[in-house]
Amino acid sequence: MTTELTTPVIGITLDSEAGGNDEYSKFPWYALRHHYVSAVVKAGGLPLLLPHVPELLDIYLDDIDGLLITGGNFDVDPQMYGEKTTHSAVTTKDKRTSFEMGMLQGAMKRNVAVLGICGGQQLLHVALGGQLIQHVPDEVANALAHEQPNPRDEVGHDVEVFENTLLHDIVGQTRIEVNSAHHQAAKDEPPGVKINARAPDGVIEGCEAINLTFCLGVQWHPEFEITNADVRIFAAFVEAAREYANKRELEND
Repeated sequence: MTTELTTPVIGITLDSEAGGNDEYSKFPWYALRHHYVSAVVKAGGLPLLLPHVPELLDIYLDDIDGLLITGGNFDVDPQMYGEKTTHSAVTTKDKRTSFEMGMLQGAMKRNVAVLGICGGQQLLHVALGGQLIQHVPDEVANALAHEQPNPRDEVGHDVEVFENTLLHDIVGQTRIEVNSAHHQAAKDEPPGVKINARAPDGVIEGCEAINLTFCLGVQWHPEFEITNADVRIFAAFVEAAREYANKRELEND
């Protein structure tokens, strides 16, 4: 006899624009690359897209078993991690960031499975008390091309994955190849946070919360599933969300 697996609901944050002169619409719109959705579905999750409506935060959090904070072409406001000056390369989307921070804080409070990707990893690091490098080329000597010139669905450089971390448990390797599309990065390792990966130039490529069941951030874009490590990250994330869903169902019985 086979047992039907629970299908966990994975909340996925959206990008947004005000519209106007862009090619898509004159009016405000939400957007999401299909790779995020495809990777969640392939791993066995049910995607739930999350419009930026603060009044719905608690309803969203009641409905999801996992939270995926996506990347985007914008930055976390440096004031959120105590910086008094803002680099000229920094651009923000304050409404989106405020909504994602609210979702993230609520998810961590409930111990919902969390995966932060690229800018999502940076937001996770800030939510856990960390600071960011505002512009890698200006702060890291001999930095790699973290905004890789080749297509995003190809690898750009490798990273070292540290043992005794959740990330290492998932990928089972100490060195993996990744794609790279960022100009900022995590800067430190505050209490409660474990750095799990670094690029050859020393730039932090991943972090995780020590005291939560599954709260992982990676600086690259595993949703492209270029390597087996990328596939394993999504599989582990959705499995953690499934375990959360099963536990919640038992508690409600």
